[in-house]
Amino acid sequence: MSKIVEYTIEDLIEKASVYIPEEENLEKIRRAYQFAESSHKGQYRKSGEPYILHPLNTAIILTAVYADTDTLIAGLLHDTIEDCGVEKEELAELFGPTVANLVYGVSKLGRIHFSTENEYLIEYYKKIIVGMSEDVRVIIVKLADRLHNMRTLYALSTEKQKKIAKETLEILAPIAHHLGIHKIKSELEDLSLRYLKPDVFYDIAERLDKTKLERDNTVNDMMHLVTELLNEHNIPHEIKGRAKSIYSIYNKLNKGKKFSDIYDLLALRILVHTEQECYLALGIIHSKFKPIPKRFKDYIAMPKTNMYQSLHTTVFGVDGYLFEIQIRTYDMDEVAENGIASHWAYKEHKDASQLMQNTTEQKLQFFKSIIELNEDKMSSEEFVNSVKDEVLNNNIYCFTPKGDIIELPKGATPIDFAYKVHTRVGETMVGAIVNNSIVPLDYELQNNDIVKINTSKNSKGPSQEWLNIVKSSQTRNKIRAFFSKNEKEIYIERGKDSLEKELRKRKVAFSDFFTPENEAKLLKEFKVEDLEELYLEIGNGKHAASTIVNMIYKKEEEQPKPKKIIPKASDNNSDVVVAGIDKVKVNLANCCNPIPGDEIIGYITKGNGISVHRKSCHNLEYLDNRTVLVSWNSNTKDKYETVILIHTNTNENKLMEMMQKLSIFDIHIDRFFTLHEGKDTIYEVTLYVRDLEYLEKVSKELEKLAYVTKIERLMR
Repeated sequence: MSKIVEYTIEDLIEKASVYIPEEENLEKIRRAYQFAESSHKGQYRKSGEPYILHPLNTAIILTAVYADTDTLIAGLLHDTIEDCGVEKEELAELFGPTVANLVYGVSKLGRIHFSTENEYLIEYYKKIIVGMSEDVRVIIVKLADRLHNMRTLYALSTEKQKKIAKETLEILAPIAHHLGIHKIKSELEDLSLRYLKPDVFYDIAERLDKTKLERDNTVNDMMHLVTELLNEHNIPHEIKGRAKSIYSIYNKLNKGKKFSDIYDLLALRILVHTEQECYLALGIIHSKFKPIPKRFKDYIAMPKTNMYQSLHTTVFGVDGYLFEIQIRTYDMDEVAENGIASHWAYKEHKDASQLMQNTTEQKLQFFKSIIELNEDKMSSEEFVNSVKDEVLNNNIYCFTPKGDIIELPKGATPIDFAYKVHTRVGETMVGAIVNNSIVPLDYELQNNDIVKINTSKNSKGPSQEWLNIVKSSQTRNKIRAFFSKNEKEIYIERGKDSLEKELRKRKVAFSDFFTPENEAKLLKEFKVEDLEELYLEIGNGKHAASTIVNMIYKKEEEQPKPKKIIPKASDNNSDVVVAGIDKVKVNLANCCNPIPGDEIIGYITKGNGISVHRKSCHNLEYLDNRTVLVSWNSNTKDKYETVILIHTNTNENKLMEMMQKLSIFDIHIDRFFTLHEGKDTIYEVTLYVRDLEYLEKVSKELEKLAYVTKIERLMR
């Protein structure tokens, strides 16, 4: 960790001039410092220091990653809007709109007071990452700001120390890692551990200190041997021992390793000039020192998403000690330590603004993943969980048959792979071949798998079961979107078909029914925007086709074809008894699906016996007085069809969980449909039950599920 140094503006100018040679830009930085010093005059930090030292140190940290002129100025001014009442417009006038936007972006992030234990984390995550995607420099300033705050965290109370350290470890350090800024990431992690678990931190530090002399001697001996070896083969190089961060050691200990077993405490980094020399050096070292199987990693041929490149190997070195050796070019080392944009700015001695904004965003899949997640219609909680699981955690990398790299979350399946390639590939997928072998769709992909997706033009699209298989939230949302769109189209088609059938039955021409006057009347009465929405509401059961027609033509019509026929009323085995009538055909109307326990009434149809309705059926208002008293036979033994709507407050697929809940009951589930309404999901379930009492028992059990908000019976 860095030692606290009292810097001055001259130190900043000196460090910036290494890669910003233009005098006018250096003068602009000096003016920004003077403005910040004047704005913060009379303000002091908790440590007792003048406040200006904080933005100055923030800018000093930014020079280490070769931040461009505007970013350095934003670092100096990042607290002026929030703490000094400076207006964004004033900054734009003095230092340009880019600086003003950067300072405003950092200020927005700083206004959010959050805790990693409550819902504020969710919105903070969302704002900070989406803000970063708009301009990467906002988050780089934020990282530098937080690093200096962590260096001076001793001035705060223990409670605040732990709160800020936890935020840093869980939110900012992983982002620094994915930006490839190892210097900042590593120090943030170590400082966070120091305040979160001081006993552990100082214990590891003490152990490292005790073994330092022995480790230094061993490392020096190994460096000498490797240097001689590479010199013999005329490979120009630089070699140095590599310090293992305390936090990385803590992680290994936390996973059950013993301190003595952490072999990469002994580590070397070899820097060469060309990529070819990297592989030559590796071969030469392996010829002398035996490598550990499965410990070799080639990040040059397959860079990490943050553009990190290096060869990693672990070998048996001097006296049998294990050494982790990294081999990379000087360019690769610059990227690994400071991030992609910093290296090019330094190498070309030019202002890095375009490189930092464009090169980084183009090359880091991280940004693309964040932007895609933000565009998906997710709740804030889903968004933050997706970011944690799929972006900030370690991912796997698979290949297409052409060698393109596809990044996926751990546990991903061929379905996730297919949708990552293209949504259309996922929707037409019929199978997968991994490493030349056919695999099931729930196969868990591994690092370096070569995946071929088989597609078919005749594919009917994804299966509902895929929602229980896939790992990626993006894949799951794309599958849900497919079904939402398809279900809507199905309901619209079903509704239009039902209405056409009803009109044909009444011998009414479609064109006669949908006159401009009638259409306007229907849209107003049923409060819909257009006919398509009206068809949708007929198709999903909100309105019966007969109800729509009756709005225009109120006629006596028999009810829709019943689903269940009960033979005769006089038979004691008959389920419905008709008062005063014997030997008559009795039908249960499928518009309201009466079941034993419902209050019912009979309607005498023309030529189709008696249609039995629930007394609450809305279709009864359109019937005349040809009703008859009916009652349930007390000896009913059959199961009766009914349709329920299960309302939930989530768009996650909970169908299997609900089916398991229902499996304990003596019911038969016939079919189901799923309808998404924004963030909510409604399940239409057709089932057979004994009576109303049993249905209510089933409903109460379902209502115990946290995400179920309401259960109602459907009446068409």
